[in-house]
Amino acid sequence: MVTPKVLVQAGLYPDEQTVIQEALRVLWRERPQLHIDWAIYQYQTQSISLAKAAALAGVCFDHMKEILVQRGIQPRLGPETMDEARRELQIVEQTLKARVGYYSPCASLNEILRS
Repeated sequence: MVTPKVLVQAGLYPDEQTVIQEALRVLWRERPQLHIDWAIYQYQTQSISLAKAAALAGVCFDHMKEILVQRGIQPRLGPETMDEARRELQIVEQTLKARVGYYSPCASLNEILRS
């Protein structure tokens, strides 16, 4: 049986880690379904957004939603409470301020979420 150790001993790779890295790279390229499975795993265990999961899977947002539903996973589509909405707004404000140096929120949206 071919093992990383044998490939290194044969002088085909400098070390076992390089063998494993290349094997994973080829596996990832040859089996695109792994991208979707990995994205779903991340979505369920790491609380990444639906958009991020779609990007990891290499599919559009709507297709990712369909995939989740087909697998019996309820997509998370926005904040469930006003507190979550406020936290998301704060993150958006901080991000915009960091990127452009200022933030001028829409008064009506700001008033709704802050009340």
